[in-house]
Amino acid sequence: MEKKKYCVDEHGFWGQYGGAYVPEILYKCVHDLQEAYLPIIESPDFQEEYHALLRDYVGRPSPLYYAHRMSEKYGCKLYLKREDLNHTGAHKINNTVGQILLAKRMGKTRIIAETGAGQHGVATATVCALMNMKCEIFMGATDVERQHTNVERMRMLGATIHPVRTGNMTLSDACSEAIRDWCCHPQDTFYIVGSTMGPHPYPDIVAKMQSIISLELKSQLKEKIGRDYPDWLIACVGGGSNAAGTIYHYIDDERVRIVLAEAGGHGVDTDYTAATIHCGTEGIIHGARSLVMQTDDGQIKEAFTISAGLDYPGIGPMHADLARKGREQVLAINDDEAIRAGYELTRMEGIIPAIESAHAVAALQKLTFKADDVVVLTVSGRGDKDVENYLKNKAMAGDYGNF
Repeated sequence: MEKKKYCVDEHGFWGQYGGAYVPEILYKCVHDLQEAYLPIIESPDFQEEYHALLRDYVGRPSPLYYAHRMSEKYGCKLYLKREDLNHTGAHKINNTVGQILLAKRMGKTRIIAETGAGQHGVATATVCALMNMKCEIFMGATDVERQHTNVERMRMLGATIHPVRTGNMTLSDACSEAIRDWCCHPQDTFYIVGSTMGPHPYPDIVAKMQSIISLELKSQLKEKIGRDYPDWLIACVGGGSNAAGTIYHYIDDERVRIVLAEAGGHGVDTDYTAATIHCGTEGIIHGARSLVMQTDDGQIKEAFTISAGLDYPGIGPMHADLARKGREQVLAINDDEAIRAGYELTRMEGIIPAIESAHAVAALQKLTFKADDVVVLTVSGRGDKDVENYLKNKAMAGDYGNF
């Protein structure tokens, strides 16, 4: 079998990034998970139950839609991978369905999770309701306010919401608080991490659960264009789960160019940004070595972006490694560019994307395509949760905001 050029090793490292740097009280939890996850998720009964739920409950495969008007505008053949059409409205449920099956098989009875935009929180609360398991969600108090609809969805589903009031009260602080809770309840609690971050094996678990996106792309592209690979893959990146899923089965295929859009906030040359790959330095965040936005003495900086789901001062170790090696091209998309792109997709294709996904759409104007280039862009989530934010910032949308 051909050796893969880009892959995670048995210790959870992508090149120099990854690993598991955890307090002693969590060592057993993390070690048990490291030992258990591969035998469980590779077992036939897990795979059968997981894929049945993806098909019958999540609604997969998600469509691959040819965007006619946007293709014409950008001079390429643009296809949208519609993760926004999944049950709960985003890609996050691909991962939570898999992790709750893993938790059940490990005998855990209580589920905790962090959430930023609320999509992972909703997806976690959803599968907990499905499996009749106790669910507690940690969410920054800032995000509780700006993602009110998702908070109420989680409560309807039976989850307890813990607003986190430390730091700048967003995603990073929610992660820290969830880890603290896990330290206090290691026996019965399973932490469903929402992105390709955290200590090994979480980045690998999440990437594997999200890899269904690129697995479907192969067969969908074969059917639509007669070959199973595109020329370009484009996705937004915060922690990195939808990006990981989009590229997973293409990482070693050098015919495919990979472009990721991270949140530039007010700009990478300001203090108001979440562009970790542009502005980060090597450090440890939430149990993994990666690129981190930090001060010279190692204090983690506050990330800033209009997008609650990209508001993370780190990056998954997979993406830190692939960016360092030049396999991924990473663009910083500023708030105004993302808002305008969100309106553009809405007006040109009738699809309101999550503001996170709008960052990926904004990348189109920074790239140059050939007319026959096949470009696949993942719409990671739907924009219902962001309508107020879009309306509040429609001045950034140019002519699209004149209504």
